[in-house]
Amino acid sequence: MPGGGGGGGRITTRGLLTVLVVSVVAYYGVGVVSAYYRFWRMESAMRTQARQAPGIDDQVIQRRLVAVAEELKLPQPSRRFVIRRLTRPREIVITTSWREVIKLPFTTYVWTARPEARAPL
Repeated sequence: MPGGGGGGGRITTRGLLTVLVVSVVAYYGVGVVSAYYRFWRMESAMRTQARQAPGIDDQVIQRRLVAVAEELKLPQPSRRFVIRRLTRPREIVITTSWREVIKLPFTTYVWTARPEARAPL
């Protein structure tokens, strides 16, 4: 055999098993990662609106956040935002919640997302 070394292109069981495990983790991980990504984007938009709250009214905040929820294709319950302006301490609190169904091998996981944003007024 020129170049020495054994194996000459043989596929090992260990190599196939590694490819299989990586493929399964990637396939099922996409659902988990995409659910968390939507949560993170929604929470980020809520924090932005909370910081801008002193200069805008609640209806404007609501409209902007509903637009983000629609863009992210979140379920209908996510579009019900609770916006509270507190006097002590003087701050705004924005909350919402929705359920994400994540299909995993041999099971389905239901995750309740509850993003919250707070900012001083």
